[in-house]
Amino acid sequence: MSRYTITVTGQGRQDPDAIIGYDPPLQTYFLQAFPHEVTDEPALWLGTHHQAFEALDDLHHAAAAHGYDFMPLPHDIAAKLIEDQAAAGDRLPRDGVLQELLNRLRDLG
Repeated sequence: MSRYTITVTGQGRQDPDAIIGYDPPLQTYFLQAFPHEVTDEPALWLGTHHQAFEALDDLHHAAAAHGYDFMPLPHDIAAKLIEDQAAAGDRLPRDGVLQELLNRLRDLG
């Protein structure tokens, strides 16, 4: 899983320590920002389901729908994210118990 620090803005605030990355097992980009005031979970967490965001544009549109923005991404981070996704595509398909669990989770989502 890749993780890069970026700044996310929106709803009158900004998080300069937000995390964007690519999760190979879930085959999705994800975004985590704004530490929740009560729990340890991020208040904004997108990309928690299998193939939720297969393109950075999809993740950006979802963030915007929630009132947040992370564009423009620094060029080096955008390039690394695309490389991370491409490298994950080179992995052999999963099978067995883990794949069955992921399939069930995807079907529920």
